[in-house]
Amino acid sequence: MDRRVGMSLHEFTDTCTTGSTTLAEMLMRHPCYNEDAHRYFARMRLPVAPACNIQCHYCNRKFDCVNESRPGVVSELLTPELAARKTIGVAAQLMQLSVVGIAGPGDPLANPKATFETFRQVRDSVKDVIFCLSTNGLTLIRHVEEIVNLGISHVTITINAVDPCIGSRIYGWVYDGGVRYEGEEGAALLIQRQLEGLSMLSSRGVLVKVNSVLIPDVNDAHLPEVARVVKGHGAAIHNIMPLIIAPGSRYEQEGRQAPRPQVVRQVQEQCAGAGAVIMRHCRQCRADAIGLLGEDRNADFTWEKLEDAPALDDQARARLHRELDERVRVRMERKEERDKGKATRKGVGCSCPSNGSGSGAEFASSPVLVAVASRGHGKVNQHFGRAKEFMIYESDGTVVQFVGIRKVQSYCHGTADCNGDKAETMKEIIQIVQDCALLLSSGIGDAPKEVLQEHGVLPIVRRRDRGIGSGTG
Repeated sequence: MDRRVGMSLHEFTDTCTTGSTTLAEMLMRHPCYNEDAHRYFARMRLPVAPACNIQCHYCNRKFDCVNESRPGVVSELLTPELAARKTIGVAAQLMQLSVVGIAGPGDPLANPKATFETFRQVRDSVKDVIFCLSTNGLTLIRHVEEIVNLGISHVTITINAVDPCIGSRIYGWVYDGGVRYEGEEGAALLIQRQLEGLSMLSSRGVLVKVNSVLIPDVNDAHLPEVARVVKGHGAAIHNIMPLIIAPGSRYEQEGRQAPRPQVVRQVQEQCAGAGAVIMRHCRQCRADAIGLLGEDRNADFTWEKLEDAPALDDQARARLHRELDERVRVRMERKEERDKGKATRKGVGCSCPSNGSGSGAEFASSPVLVAVASRGHGKVNQHFGRAKEFMIYESDGTVVQFVGIRKVQSYCHGTADCNGDKAETMKEIIQIVQDCALLLSSGIGDAPKEVLQEHGVLPIVRRRDRGIGSGTG
């Protein structure tokens, strides 16, 4: 078995850096696999795979819904030829595009002909992008060779359980080889295929991320075991995603609820304790998303607009990518230094005598959560009312650590709509950020400001586009 199986992400990076510069660059440029890269590099998902071979109780695929951002939703389906044409047009304009992936709206490997033909045609036209594939893993073992031969370097497998009994509560049926398997039999087949495929890919040097949907009262207590098992089979990263209940799905009919952010974080920490490297910046994107994580620029790349796209400039793209590589590298080095400093302080402890003032060392021992309204680039640069998500950080007064992303319904919907009656929306926002001590934004209306303060969240306005945790822009 490949010696990288079971390694941490940092260990995997080290082997890539010393063994293959190309692999190291690909790891650095993938916004989903590298939290630092998502501020600079963009991704593009091609919706060429409509069919699916399993039925999840939380899923109900809708192909034409511009108002939903959950996985499995797209506005149009593309042929491989159209997908390649669109990729050329987007790459010519979105210069920081580094990843082209296929994630649905069904399962890419339930549509292998269209999926692999799309990758072939894109590679012939845009040679500098990373290829990424997301799958439920049911037929993965049949396609490992083609994945490796096409240079698909990043694969995500959604594994929600490693116990067939629990899996039977998540999957309605599994369809393989003309046979429909249900209950524990179907779940057992799926789990076996997923773990076998994971091991095969990892042993061939493919970087594998495992996604797991956190489903309260179904697999929440089971996910640490999932983390332990998938790491043992070679997963480099584990992404614990909160359940999104699709309209019309089995779980909606059962009245199930999404987990609270605090529960998601607790399970993430439990999985980290099992040895997993946890992804914390996932946006649970649509299957046709384009742009940086946290933004969807699909509307900027309609066929009409792509007709006026400039020619693809490979040299200009290469120059920009080298510049962005350096920015990502600097961020990673700074983070590593902060982590070392934090570990040193924990090991040494504070030898200062306490004066009973309730400051300094006492604060350092009680880290707080901070919610940040940000349009990206590590800045406090978004008005509270426009925020559709908050970046959550933890700080002990010295070290700032990224915790995760929490999505919300934006408080404002118009230019003069920030101080109106938004009681229900504000109630939902409070539930999302109520465990935070501070909320940073570039602006906030009087009404939401008062409500936040009433619930113990102190709103702070930073109007100078300041950097998060840096003290500077």
